[in-house]
Amino acid sequence: MHQGFDSPALHLAIALAVGMIAQALARHLKVPGIVLLLGAGVLLGPDVSGVIRPEILGETLQMLVGFAVAVILFEGGLNLRLRRLQREARSIRLLITLGAAVTGVGGAIAARVFLGWTWDLASLFGALVIVTGPTVIGPILRRVRLKRSVATVLEAEGVLIDPIGAIAAVVVLEIVLHPSESLAPGALDLLLRLGLGTLVGAVGGALIIGLLRFDRIVPEGLDNVFILSLVLALFQLSNAMLPESGIMAVTIAGLVVGNFEARQLHELREFKEQLTVMLIGMLFVLLAADVRVEEVQALGLGGVWTVLALMLVVRPLNIWIGTAGSDLSTKEKTFLSWMAPRGIVAAAVSSLFAQELARAGIDGGPKLRALVFLVIAATVLIQGLSGGFLAGLLNVRRASNTGVAILGANPLALAYADVHRQVGEDVLVLDSNPSTCRVAEERGFRVVFGNALEPRLLARAEIDARERCFGLTPNDEVNLLFTRRVREASKESKVWCALRRGGGNVTPKMVENLGGKVLWDGPHSLGDWSVRLERRQAQVETWTVAEPREPVEPAEPAAAAEPAQTRERTRDFLPIAVRRGERVFPYSAERKIKSGDELHVLIQPDGREEADAWLGARGWRQAPLPAAPDSA
Repeated sequence: MHQGFDSPALHLAIALAVGMIAQALARHLKVPGIVLLLGAGVLLGPDVSGVIRPEILGETLQMLVGFAVAVILFEGGLNLRLRRLQREARSIRLLITLGAAVTGVGGAIAARVFLGWTWDLASLFGALVIVTGPTVIGPILRRVRLKRSVATVLEAEGVLIDPIGAIAAVVVLEIVLHPSESLAPGALDLLLRLGLGTLVGAVGGALIIGLLRFDRIVPEGLDNVFILSLVLALFQLSNAMLPESGIMAVTIAGLVVGNFEARQLHELREFKEQLTVMLIGMLFVLLAADVRVEEVQALGLGGVWTVLALMLVVRPLNIWIGTAGSDLSTKEKTFLSWMAPRGIVAAAVSSLFAQELARAGIDGGPKLRALVFLVIAATVLIQGLSGGFLAGLLNVRRASNTGVAILGANPLALAYADVHRQVGEDVLVLDSNPSTCRVAEERGFRVVFGNALEPRLLARAEIDARERCFGLTPNDEVNLLFTRRVREASKESKVWCALRRGGGNVTPKMVENLGGKVLWDGPHSLGDWSVRLERRQAQVETWTVAEPREPVEPAEPAAAAEPAQTRERTRDFLPIAVRRGERVFPYSAERKIKSGDELHVLIQPDGREEADAWLGARGWRQAPLPAAPDSA
């Protein structure tokens, strides 16, 4: 039936389009996306233009909210790495338990004192603002380069606190709607829902992993939508067993799946991130349009004082109690005390509560929702925009221009990475091959798994803070694109691009035009060297300057008239790095050798004689092996 401008489908389409436009504009302006989304929702809502009227959607809106929250929290769980969580496990555990209780009680007291609300309504508000949320923390972490410990705590809290806070809020709502129920059964109900959700999520995550292990079960190209359908089914199945437990189930399922390495996962993360961005945009526009401006204005100064108390008193108490005894510094705790922006889960659950209270004939639903949206707007706008400045003031930003990032976990790349590791440099390896990543991890390297040409993965690798980056895959085009991505992310990072012999399509000039340098003076048989290392048909040797008291110039013999790159291609040995004190530099014939330098060379048995002659002519001698311990 024709419905014209009252069509629910039209309202959803407008919200989708406006949501994406607002978020695209926010990225260009470098402001939190939610700020523009809230503004767009108000402008399009009944109070201004009336283009979007959420009441037309009816129950469809809450169903959409449920599915969207399931996808958002599953995507949040995918990005949590257990190894990182373990380093800050105590702080995270206390923040999502004791800290959550502090926030809930503190928020309730603030609403009671400054707004004069009943304890029932104030308790609902306190439960609703327990959450922070990955939808707002994630963009802030991408803009503000925080120390790893601080970023880990914020990210983990944002993901794990959402299901806990949402379920706690639902339990409080049930107690408010059924006053005869005591606090003890409510607490037990909370634990049951969290426990069931954890169990269902763990089993569901294990099932998804089992299906991903066998390529023949899930045909290539259907991975993303297949997993999405399972996640939504998991969400509703858990809810059917115990209402509101599904939110915990999808979070745990994401955590389980995200810590399993498979080729499908980097595509799944990209798909889920894009889907999350789309859903967040649509929902914030719709939910913001559902809030009346006069309801927010009616809160008056009491609402402002409540928000300020939440930001300036309750959050600091949460952090200082929740991180007591941790390794976090005073400055890091101070920064965490300031950062607690609320997101889509708080908005969605408050809208749901407004409807449930109205059905039960209890006043206060609209003003409860209005206060939650005021908290969202204030925390995102104030904390989101000031986060970078405060991080710099407190010196909790990641150190820039430190460490090495190497694209490629093949044997040649790992041999080169090992030279840097020997001098204590922070080495990060990036690769999209699960088997080579596993080998790199077994050798003790820190690994980021996925497509390193994606901006999101480069952000995870903190590529903009790396001093030097090396493209060391056997694929020239990939190495060249990596050079471009690194230069786009950071103008300060130095980038080297390895070229393979006979590559043809990528020239040294193309690398130089991007601001990079060609590694090892020209093309080499990169794949052959990897195979030799894997088969132990080549090894890395260390050579030193024969006369350490006098600088030795690496001058080419007069007889060598052919270009250096041509000679490099025909050798059965490959100089890869020069060590000078506690620094390592990629080998180059142009680099002046100084007293005390060490040269790391790849040599295969057939090239021994040639290597000895070439290196000896330039003043190098093989370093003696470490003396064996005296058995006496």
